[in-house]
Amino acid sequence: MANNQVLLLQPIKGLGSEGDTVTVRAGYARNFLLPRKLALPITQANKKHVDALLKAREAREQKEFEDARTLSDRIAAINFAIAVKTGIGGKMFGAVTANDLLERLKEEGIELAKKQLGLPAPIKELGSHTATVKLHSDVECELKFEVVSENPIEEAEEEVVDEDED
Repeated sequence: MANNQVLLLQPIKGLGSEGDTVTVRAGYARNFLLPRKLALPITQANKKHVDALLKAREAREQKEFEDARTLSDRIAAINFAIAVKTGIGGKMFGAVTANDLLERLKEEGIELAKKQLGLPAPIKELGSHTATVKLHSDVECELKFEVVSENPIEEAEEEVVDEDED
């Protein structure tokens, strides 16, 4: 099986970032990477191109890091409440999931992917909670929120059993 070495011009998930030299199957290079101008074959003329791509990659990664830090500060400053329906004794109907948190963040003007939000399990209790948000390989922050009842909590009435004393 023939392999080719190519220089990536754009980041490709699972393969590498721009400026990386990778070895791929000849057919993948010939039929996918080269026609879409995602890669160049390795030659002496392309060596200068490698330097330019590495500089562009460094600038892109720095910008992504700075954007992630800014977004991290915004998320850390947010503290919101999610109202849920409750029954007698404050028992929740259903649970608060990652999708509920993502929708609430969208209302605040912050769009995240579901995989960025680290909520270990759906929340089934009222009170204060935190979830981790991974924005970049080096940037994580904590999202603080409260789960509150949208209706007044009714206390469960205890049944009083009267025993006849004879």
